[in-house]
Amino acid sequence: MMKTTATAQVSLEELRELDKKHFLHPITPIKQQQTEGPELIFESGKGIRLTDVRGKEYIDGVSALWNVNVGYGRKELAAAASEQIMKLSYGSSFFNQSHEMVIRLATKLASIAPGDLDVAFFTSGGSESNETAFKIVRHYWKLKGKPEKRLIIGLENGYHGVAMGTTSATGVPEFKEMITEIAPGFLHALPYQTECEKGDKSHPNYERSIRGIIEKEGPDNIAAVILEPVQGVGGVNIPPEGYLKAIRELCDEHDIFMITDEIITGFGRTGNMFGVENWDVVPDLMSVAKGITSGYVQLGAVMMSSKLRDELADMSEGPMFHGFTYSGHPVACAVALRNIEIIENEGLVENARLMGEELLKGLKYLEEKHEITAKARGIGLMAGIELFKDREKGEGFAPDVYAAMAVVDECKKRNLILRPLTFGGINCVAIAPPLIVQKQDIETIIDTLSDSIKAFEQKVL
Repeated sequence: MMKTTATAQVSLEELRELDKKHFLHPITPIKQQQTEGPELIFESGKGIRLTDVRGKEYIDGVSALWNVNVGYGRKELAAAASEQIMKLSYGSSFFNQSHEMVIRLATKLASIAPGDLDVAFFTSGGSESNETAFKIVRHYWKLKGKPEKRLIIGLENGYHGVAMGTTSATGVPEFKEMITEIAPGFLHALPYQTECEKGDKSHPNYERSIRGIIEKEGPDNIAAVILEPVQGVGGVNIPPEGYLKAIRELCDEHDIFMITDEIITGFGRTGNMFGVENWDVVPDLMSVAKGITSGYVQLGAVMMSSKLRDELADMSEGPMFHGFTYSGHPVACAVALRNIEIIENEGLVENARLMGEELLKGLKYLEEKHEITAKARGIGLMAGIELFKDREKGEGFAPDVYAAMAVVDECKKRNLILRPLTFGGINCVAIAPPLIVQKQDIETIIDTLSDSIKAFEQKVL
């Protein structure tokens, strides 16, 4: 029996039935949930481990949704939330009102963000952050007397959220299945066409590159380019050296905003505080969320320069008609401040870099050990490895084999939670443990993944 309130107890089966009856799950087959109920019901978390209602303990090898950076059960974050709730539980930042926590957090973000990104607009999460960035750049060009400068170019396999605009910007086709049409003004380019972006028109992919699209549409019609420093959902795709700098120079050349989506890569995940710092690039706007509070409370932000903020101020007299009820929520801001303090004081950015090296070594070992593994890759604690029926020929498994899902299911049987990435025909297993992970934990993750791959190989080879 499990307690759900101080006075009521509910059995596991009752919980499963109540879930089926009343809870519509995100990114879950509705029929599967209705038929089987939830696969796992978690009760508690500590460090990098989760415990379900049966008492079974799992290593969380993907930080839930790439976001539990400082791990579970941090008393410091609970204390920060509790203290703030008792002091000021809610405060609106509409109508030129403010409060201490949002001011302190904005100031802290200004001190750690790349380059001149020293102004924050707060949101409730990643989709809202990217949606806000889109609205800001289109608003800017409209105020500039260039309303036609509205098109936004994203990348194929890029993921930016599930709001209407962010779904439209996303380059993973499966996320468009739920809508009947995309929002106007979004285009998609092939990723990582570095030579094309530098101006090589002889390249066969030139027309599908960002530069090729800008040339076709005309730079006077392009508001912004958005990209993840490292693509997450699309397959843990790490850009080649020189790519982000080429995009930065291309945007400067044509007076186009560069927006980087740091929802996953921010706050230490890649071994730098922000992903773009791996390539010494400063965007015009930067969207953050997830790791800003390590998932303890909902919060996101868009960072921009005070120069851009001042331009917006000079060009408009009335309010900026955009904002969310929970923009700059005092409890979320208090948790974020303490979370960033933990990341800094415990050296978690450096730990992500060092443990990321260990993780990549382990994945390279799996490539040598198993017949079906290839393309191991990682940057900090953001890694992946692909599965192939014939890796020498680059032949993938048939879709109905569900290779990545099958391996992840085998991991789950062995008390390890990882994430399958299967968009665009790939079979990639994503690994992204909390930034507090230690070498022994990495070894356990690699050994468990190896056993799981072996179990899958025995079934299919």
